[in-house]
Amino acid sequence: MADPQSYRPAPGTIPTQPGVYKFRDKHGRVIYVGKAKSLRSRLNSYFADVFGLHPRTYQMVTTAASVEWTVVGTEVEALQLEYNWIKEFDPQFNVRYRDDKTYPMLAVTLNEEYPRLYVYRGPRRKGVRYFGPYSHAWAIRETLDLLLRVFPARTCSAGVFKRHNQMGRPCLLGYIDKCSAPCVGRVTAAEHRQIVEDFCDFLAGKTDNLVKQLENDMLAASEDLDFERAARLRDDVAALRKAVEKQAVVLGDGTDADVIAFSADELEAAVQIFHVRGGRVRGQRGWVVEKPGDAEQNEHAELLEQFVTQFYGEEVERAEQSGDGAVNPVPREVLVPVLPDDADELQDWLSGLRGARVSLRIPQRGDKRTLMETVERNAVEALHQHKLKRSGDLTARSAALQGLQDALDLDEAPLRIECVDISHIQGSDVVASLVVFEDGLAKKSDYRHYGIKEAAGDGHSDDVASIAEVTRRRFLRHRADARQTEDAGGAEAGQQGDDNGGDLAPEAALDPQTGRPRRFAYPPNLFVVDGGAPQAAAAQEVLDELGVTDVAVVGLAKRLEEVWVPGDEDPVILPRSSDALFLLQRVRDEAHRFAISFHRSKRSKRMTASALDAIPGLGDTRKTALLQHFGSVTKLREASLEEIVEVPGIGMTTARTVLDGLRTDGA
Repeated sequence: MADPQSYRPAPGTIPTQPGVYKFRDKHGRVIYVGKAKSLRSRLNSYFADVFGLHPRTYQMVTTAASVEWTVVGTEVEALQLEYNWIKEFDPQFNVRYRDDKTYPMLAVTLNEEYPRLYVYRGPRRKGVRYFGPYSHAWAIRETLDLLLRVFPARTCSAGVFKRHNQMGRPCLLGYIDKCSAPCVGRVTAAEHRQIVEDFCDFLAGKTDNLVKQLENDMLAASEDLDFERAARLRDDVAALRKAVEKQAVVLGDGTDADVIAFSADELEAAVQIFHVRGGRVRGQRGWVVEKPGDAEQNEHAELLEQFVTQFYGEEVERAEQSGDGAVNPVPREVLVPVLPDDADELQDWLSGLRGARVSLRIPQRGDKRTLMETVERNAVEALHQHKLKRSGDLTARSAALQGLQDALDLDEAPLRIECVDISHIQGSDVVASLVVFEDGLAKKSDYRHYGIKEAAGDGHSDDVASIAEVTRRRFLRHRADARQTEDAGGAEAGQQGDDNGGDLAPEAALDPQTGRPRRFAYPPNLFVVDGGAPQAAAAQEVLDELGVTDVAVVGLAKRLEEVWVPGDEDPVILPRSSDALFLLQRVRDEAHRFAISFHRSKRSKRMTASALDAIPGLGDTRKTALLQHFGSVTKLREASLEEIVEVPGIGMTTARTVLDGLRTDGA
């Protein structure tokens, strides 16, 4: 634990202008990013009375080993730079508003010849338009089922579409008029796209025009005595009105606003946001985060500022990446429970993202105030449910880390744990996984898998060699990155900041290909291997060989859950009910799961390739064509001779050879 006074900038060297600052730990990793109207005033507050700081802030300044800053011209520039740095470095002491779950959305694939409607979770893609997010997937499916009778667009996957196109007959939805069946040519591509565009207009809020158009068509059909069509249009109008009624009217027509509210206790805060478009609630999202900084000074204002910059900055980037720039995620109004100190600058920043004026204000009365109270009740309930769901979780994680520190006699709690596991079948297709846990939680973005090169044969000793190989490869990478960082940082030794706005971050800490921080430029506190004393000793020998002295190594044996420390004759026995053992088991089991998944995928590819490789006269091009057409070797083996001949480039002789070879192999 570092003494903050050891890296405190000299008096008078910190500028008084607005800017953004970064705290780094002893490995050069950025652990906190902040902004200030006056850098001198803000940074001095971290060093004046360390023991009077908020516990989380105290932990941050004692973990840090240096501080640096960048001066900017305006506070709006400081907001933008702070957002960019938080996104780039992902500091562990900054609040990140990440969903605890993936919200479902309704996706429309406008980038396809025949666009498709479907429920989707995950990152946004270019050329796809999204509606939502929604609280529940069933709500999307219910609304979609209701609207398909009015907008009979395609909802099937590419495989189903292709199969029915080849069969020449539509699926069930085509027979019950909930799909226009473009797969069999009932409508042209242009007609189907118009159906999809009308569907998008309806979900975007242009409901009145569509309802009026259907009513006019219904009256016209009635006057022409086409009562069957008039009845169908009457049912379509009823379906549209029912779908509209599902979206509660909360504000006047044309209101375009987001309503944000918070609920907090001593440790955590819940945030809820309602998206109101056209006066109706179109979506709802929520987060629960650990509170940063000083909880006694306008905590909601600080949380609000961080949430607004992160949320809208990322939403605009997603819209640009998906090519859906016509739908700006920044509304005309952002209604909040409290205004931050730099509300005017935040409002200007939002206006720049939208390209038009944005109002950031507190609703005082009327329907908007009533809606704010509803969102606040949702935030209170979300925090309550989170506490019930994860009661004791933070305490358990802290107890687990402290228990490992005490049991293994570590200098500090193992905030970063890495674990290696080996997977193979009788020595073939040997692979390894490396998983990472930070603060007792899995950090899946840092997971890695390895193909083992040196292992051969099978047996206990080969697991030891595989562990040694993975350990060597992982820490050779760390040593190379650390040396580059030290070389780059040495040229700027003694400098704390640049009054002219320069960023003194070592360039070597960034990946030259991606421009992102290197994820393995710093070592773990604890390196866990799946196995007993031999595996732990092999990993320790590699670390000694590489000169790595600040990483503790242990092996976790499955049979009795014994913890083996290299050099000790007897294992460390942790109590069965201890949080420390439970954490180690979670880390080990996650490494095993990740290794098994990679091994299965690799073995499946090898078996698929070997089945076709055994067929004489079959080159890579025709193998690829066969697999793309049938999807798998199993389906190819079950295909008839005539079906195989339909594949481009496959003649009758080749088809017969393929079929004979696969069936002989299968027998």
